[in-house]
Amino acid sequence: IIYFSPSGPGILTRTLLNAGVRVVALESNSAFLPNLQSLENSLDGQLKVIYGDFFRLDPLVTGTVKPPAMCSDKLFESMGVAAVPWRADVPVKIFGILPQRKERNTLWRLLFALYECNSIYRYGRVELNVFISEKEYKVLTARPGESGAYQALTVLWQVGCEIQLLHMEPWSSFVTNLKNGGLAVPKSTRLPNDHLCLVRLTPQQNLFTGGLKPTNSATFIFMVKQCLAKPKSRLTDRLNSWSLDSGGKLLSELEIPKNAQARNLYPEDYRRLFEALQNSSMFTETWFHDDVLDSIRNIN
Repeated sequence: IIYFSPSGPGILTRTLLNAGVRVVALESNSAFLPNLQSLENSLDGQLKVIYGDFFRLDPLVTGTVKPPAMCSDKLFESMGVAAVPWRADVPVKIFGILPQRKERNTLWRLLFALYECNSIYRYGRVELNVFISEKEYKVLTARPGESGAYQALTVLWQVGCEIQLLHMEPWSSFVTNLKNGGLAVPKSTRLPNDHLCLVRLTPQQNLFTGGLKPTNSATFIFMVKQCLAKPKSRLTDRLNSWSLDSGGKLLSELEIPKNAQARNLYPEDYRRLFEALQNSSMFTETWFHDDVLDSIRNIN
């Protein structure tokens, strides 16, 4: 297994090296490159340093991609990593810190890549080990009914990945210097945010069994977002707004209460609902198409 880390000043990179693993360090700040390259030269092939930004992989541009932006196929080729079937073991483990100013947007982009098997997920069930803010960790792990925390992002990450908390570290342990591109503590009024959380996100091996597939996953994402846009709304009302006159009957077949609010459904209930809609003669996703495309464009 190859690990690579969006490296920064090198603390995380050195920790991984001391653990005896092979590291590919992506560095987007040229000021840090000489120190990392010196470290690379002192090791016997254990460390490979690449000028690039993990969070600018596969940009939506035409023409030549200029560093530090890069294409995932070039990155994985340089590491000697080949794609494996989805149900195979994890091919690559990634360590890093999500950029705080674009944290939510980054989580959404990774989510679309996961469900559509694009970017890093073309190579299989790539495992992410990332520091995220405590408030976003609370969103990812929220339970149904938790006001403010249980969101579309919650449902989609819980369906897509096993989420494991590895470590919590107070913000005071990290340098906070916005001027030099460092970390700044995001403000939060509704959720606790006193720590950075190291979270492991391992894609579910059975994600694409059943009716959910990479080809229709964007529709699933859009459906969940629409349902949870108004968390207190009744699911039957949402189904009726989609012109599904037999929505109540469908919920009954799924053993979901007819008066259930969107925020009270478990993530797996949303998956079951989507798969039932896919198999239903009363549902066609063609009228979703433009809205789905707009949603994807907005995220990207």
